[in-house]
Amino acid sequence: MSEAVRLVARPTTSGFVCERESMARNILILGASYGSLLGTKLLMAGHNVTLVCRAKTAELINRDGTEVRIKLRDEAVHRAIFSRDLPGKLDAVTPANVDVSRYDMVGLAMQEPQYTNHTVRVLMIKIAEAGLPCLSIMNMPPLPYLKRIPALSGMDLEEAYTNAQVWERFKPGLVTLCSPDPQAFRPPEEAANVLHVGLPTNFKASVFEDEKHNKVLRELEADIDAVTLDGHDVPVKLKVFDSLFVPLAKWSMLLTGNYRCITPHEPQSIRDAVHSDLKRSQSIYDHVDALARRLGADPKDQVPFEKYAKAAESLLKPSSAARAVAAGAPFIERVDLLVKLISHQLGVPNAEIDRTVETVDQKLNEKIVQGGSGAS
Repeated sequence: MSEAVRLVARPTTSGFVCERESMARNILILGASYGSLLGTKLLMAGHNVTLVCRAKTAELINRDGTEVRIKLRDEAVHRAIFSRDLPGKLDAVTPANVDVSRYDMVGLAMQEPQYTNHTVRVLMIKIAEAGLPCLSIMNMPPLPYLKRIPALSGMDLEEAYTNAQVWERFKPGLVTLCSPDPQAFRPPEEAANVLHVGLPTNFKASVFEDEKHNKVLRELEADIDAVTLDGHDVPVKLKVFDSLFVPLAKWSMLLTGNYRCITPHEPQSIRDAVHSDLKRSQSIYDHVDALARRLGADPKDQVPFEKYAKAAESLLKPSSAARAVAAGAPFIERVDLLVKLISHQLGVPNAEIDRTVETVDQKLNEKIVQGGSGAS
């Protein structure tokens, strides 16, 4: 499946340098928008990436490649990183045209409702039957991953998923979660192969159950870490943790900021959601942190509220969930509902979280009523 190559320090016209020997891995990433960020990091490290997307987007990427805009540390403007300049090979395909036998690992980078699409579901069945390890960079944790956490394995959480049957064939040990902390979006005025990174933080991944899969994961971590651009470190690393609970630190952020961007009226920015009532925001954040610790998280797995609140000061746009609801999406990822279900089943409900879920439900129902019951 993998082609051996040497990644060694060398001058290049693009300024990229791969500084260590490694194996070129073949990585399949479902989702060409946010997935192109992880894909670009892998390409920079000399690995080969296939992005799964719609036919029109696949045609665009296969013709022009991808462009990811990112700021290096201490630089004032974003750099444009083009896939065509990178040592790894990139291609894009539709779900129906994926040959799963080619790949060493799968990245799950679509929004959770997108996995209900028929051709995507068929591909997911093939991935599960092939026994490929899956690294999710979704906000919504895949159900098989949650089953790896003893306190959650017996809970009734299916209601939070658009279609929980998508995940039935996956062995829990083959699915892990990577906290999607970097903030990135497609500029609406740009083509579908462009991604703008607003907050270049790290992907924080938990390990798989099998060490042979963790070996690949740690290889990817080291290779990404070794890449430089014009002698500078390149942000957005892949960091691997032994704890299953490190990615759950994102829940506190989502419940405090992202989902509270959805209001009964127009969406608000993450900054306003967090800072308009900082005391209330901290109470929500602390509740979700405490919930994770009750499930087994160590405090060191978590991000202090002060650090998150500081980062939120620069998040001047509504969250992707809020933008999707405002644009008329009938379904979004429902981490808010997932956290509510866990809170209630542990006997520690939270009125603010319940209120957030009610607001999101109301806005989604409004869109369904306006668009008709057949909206999709």
